[in-house]
Amino acid sequence: MSDGGDATTRIVVIGHGPTGHRLVEALRAGGDAARCTVTVIGEETRTAYDRVALTSYLTDGADLGHPAHDEAVEMVTGDAAVAIDRAARTVRTASGRVIGYDALVLATGSAPFVPPVPGRDLPGVFVYRTIDDLDALREHCARLTAGGRAAGGGVGGVGGVVVGGGLLGLEAARALQGLDMDTHVVEVAPWLMPRQLDEGGGAMLRRHIETLGMTVHAGTPMKGLEAGADGAVARVALADGTGVDAGVVVFSAGIRPRDELARGCGLPVGERGGVVVDQACRTEDPAVYAVGECALIGGTVYGLVAPCFSMAEVAAAHLLADAAGGPPSSAAFTGADLSTKLKLMGVDVASFGDPFAGPDQGALDVTYTDPLAGVYKRLIVSDDARTLLGGVLVGDAAAYPALRAHLGAELPGTPEQALFGGVEAAGGELPGATVICSCNNVSAETIRCAVRDQGCTDMAAVKGCTRAGTTCGSCVPLVKKLLDAELTAAGVQVSKALCEHFEHSRAELFDIARVTGITTFSRLIAEHGRGRGCDICKPVVASILASLGHGHILEGEQAALQDTNDHFLANIQKNGTYSVVPRVPGGEITPDALIVIGEVARDFGLYTKITGGQRIDLFGARVEQLPRIWKRLVDAGFESGHAYGKALRTVKSCVGSTWCRYGVQDSTAMAILLELRYRGLRAPHKLKSAVSGCARECAEAQSKDFGVIATEKGWNLYLAGNGGMRPRHADLFATDLTDAELVRYIDRFLMFYIRTADRLQRTASWLEGLEGGLDYLRAVIVDDALGICAELDAAMERHVGAYSDEWRDTLEDPAKLGRFVSFVNAPDTPDPSIVFASERDQIKPVLVTGPRLEVAAR
Repeated sequence: MSDGGDATTRIVVIGHGPTGHRLVEALRAGGDAARCTVTVIGEETRTAYDRVALTSYLTDGADLGHPAHDEAVEMVTGDAAVAIDRAARTVRTASGRVIGYDALVLATGSAPFVPPVPGRDLPGVFVYRTIDDLDALREHCARLTAGGRAAGGGVGGVGGVVVGGGLLGLEAARALQGLDMDTHVVEVAPWLMPRQLDEGGGAMLRRHIETLGMTVHAGTPMKGLEAGADGAVARVALADGTGVDAGVVVFSAGIRPRDELARGCGLPVGERGGVVVDQACRTEDPAVYAVGECALIGGTVYGLVAPCFSMAEVAAAHLLADAAGGPPSSAAFTGADLSTKLKLMGVDVASFGDPFAGPDQGALDVTYTDPLAGVYKRLIVSDDARTLLGGVLVGDAAAYPALRAHLGAELPGTPEQALFGGVEAAGGELPGATVICSCNNVSAETIRCAVRDQGCTDMAAVKGCTRAGTTCGSCVPLVKKLLDAELTAAGVQVSKALCEHFEHSRAELFDIARVTGITTFSRLIAEHGRGRGCDICKPVVASILASLGHGHILEGEQAALQDTNDHFLANIQKNGTYSVVPRVPGGEITPDALIVIGEVARDFGLYTKITGGQRIDLFGARVEQLPRIWKRLVDAGFESGHAYGKALRTVKSCVGSTWCRYGVQDSTAMAILLELRYRGLRAPHKLKSAVSGCARECAEAQSKDFGVIATEKGWNLYLAGNGGMRPRHADLFATDLTDAELVRYIDRFLMFYIRTADRLQRTASWLEGLEGGLDYLRAVIVDDALGICAELDAAMERHVGAYSDEWRDTLEDPAKLGRFVSFVNAPDTPDPSIVFASERDQIKPVLVTGPRLEVAAR
């Protein structure tokens, strides 16, 4: 350690996961580069990445990498530490390198726990922990599904089993399903997520997951894994005598601290693992610290991001104080907020405080269950019903930020009000010590100071200054409220500007265009903006003009405003090709129409998939093929499904009273009526709908932007649900409506949303931000409180009367067809020497082979 003179403290960090990365950031942010050097030893060839978001890497190809450290940090990657010599203060790596230290930090994390069952080492058995694990899993599943198709099994015909129904296990199950596996979850506890959820919450979560097509085996231990004829895993045997056929098994049954280095050098470890440390995160050896999932602190090993980051910052404070030679740091890890909010397979799940406290602990609970909507809410309060102690939310966690902010404090209202969103933790009302971002331990006062004292005036600046909202993101809405409240208190007007070229919001621009009759972007920006526009305002204005019915989107100046999808009237895919989605109203299709789609897919070599909205998606089309594909589809009676636009996508339907013995209304006919009425309607964001023929809700109407459920007396209308990044169940707006009433209210709802919503704002967040909420919306479109219903009705009638299929119009216009070329020097037919390779799951290089040029699809 430094004695306060010119000596340099050598700090070595073993492990470069998220916790190790946070530790090094804290050291570099708070230290004197001349007083300490930092060396990081990581066994992976990659530097730190976000392990919390592993599934997004597998399903979406997300870049999970953390920002690189500065040049002063020496990175040793792909060379694991294998031994520590505490007497010599050195670390030896697998390659034989010996690195000296003055202070050592163990940030080795944890390893997946694989139960000692027969067959655990069979081919086809994986863990779910690193990017390398996921790459291997993806390759294996691709081979399995390719074999299943070849054998006629079809996608989803190969079984995949996840052992473990906790947080990571359910993420792994979601990933397996995304890899076309017929997915099963095996959990030894009686319900899912037993560490975070009570029995009721676990049961409701199971309902959601099984609705997605997965099978849950809860309360069922695993007996072992059995091999098939090829020696690879083929079956999971359960303790109750049953089994599941499986070509792939993923273990996610918990974690174990990686403490082998500590054991090897004689440091104390816990009975069940974990390097024993004190509140300063220091081991028995004053020169050695341990942080994160490898550390046992206060008898607990923490597996969540927030406490691991807190430990890293505590250790960094002590290391820096020692390096400076001054008084020791007073930083201490005294516990952690284990509240959790996440999105599991599109389902809101939240747990905070102590969700298991009962009468023995002087606690009462208030519970609400709605099996039809899939919602379970439970609040734990003190015996006088005034202090919030904990809770569980499944299916609707919108109230989580406000509830968590009041944890341990007196509720401003009754538990019932809090349960149903009555607690609104407005920015200015929160105590300064309230932790807003638990991942990074950021308080309300820290955010206020960033705005008040550091000059932060937008979310990007607040995030950069405080880290709030940079990890899981669940606190972002509350951070935004604090930011806006602080700016307003300072007399700063909170800007609603769309971008640097327009001071107006999207809703204001919509009204300007509507009232003035402006029909072009150039006139709108000349009279009400500045500059030439950008990638933000151009598509927004294009959408506004389309919503107002100002011509084909590829007509004249409008064509230059469109983004890539609208530019080619098709959805671009990750390999640069496009998808084709014909409209199939209500999911109803004739055999002849099915044959046409099949013939088109066969003749153009397209991959076909049934979508969740009851349509057939054709993937792999090149730009110059799109007009030829659509010519055949249009001639067969199909029209654009608008899968490429911010417009109505589908109105999903069950079979209703025509075929189903439970159906009470003709849901298919109503779905077709609604889809044909609203087809082509451009909006701030995409729109989806559904009509269910009875309360059994087979069409999933309550997860849509507008949903309809039949009753014995008519129709119930649900509004502002969706399946976007933050899924939300729709609110019941009106009951027992006639056909005419239903259509009238939907007309007005859509037109009011289009007129007032912000850029890329889904109906769910729009309604949440609408002052007065559902009651206000009901007053506007039922009671005509604003006196605009006649305008809304007329606007919809203009849309319905002016509708024309975009692809049919394009095929009839040579000027529009001129844009559909892959090569400007070969606009009609690609050069015959060019071969397009389109292997679905493999990235190929561009190869020059003699006179032929092979161009890869990816």
